[in-house]
Amino acid sequence: MKYILMCLLAALSSGFAHAQAAPVRSQGQTLYLPVYSHIWHGDTTSTGMQAKTLVSVSVSIRNTDLTKPIRVVSAQYYDTGGKKLRNYVPTPQVIAPMGTLELFVPRSDDTGGSGANFIIVWKADQPASPPMVEGIHANLPAGRSIAFISSARALPDD
Repeated sequence: MKYILMCLLAALSSGFAHAQAAPVRSQGQTLYLPVYSHIWHGDTTSTGMQAKTLVSVSVSIRNTDLTKPIRVVSAQYYDTGGKKLRNYVPTPQVIAPMGTLELFVPRSDDTGGSGANFIIVWKADQPASPPMVEGIHANLPAGRSIAFISSARALPDD
């Protein structure tokens, strides 16, 4: 019994019930968002191939600041090999306080591959709350649907 209580106490004190720290206000960041234009799954066949399922990606860039707008300066889309495929934001886009900018990679576009990613640069005139940036991946045919989310993380400043 004493062992069980010690294990429970250790789990609770190691961050099991841990609150997230408030984000630091910033005047801009470069964010890395992993995305997938397809996912590999199943077993490897005798020919060495796995099953491949194409997914669409909705990129959601949400301004979490209650009072300050932010600008998305660029959203560069890269493939698995690191080749830049496209800039989804060719001119800066302002996101109003609590607003959202949405980008979309259709399911039919599998050029990014399973290791695709976005590099998203945002800026603000005054320190603002960092945006929440997620990739929502989906393939929703009847009978066998999949959906999952990936989250962006800030890259270190140069």
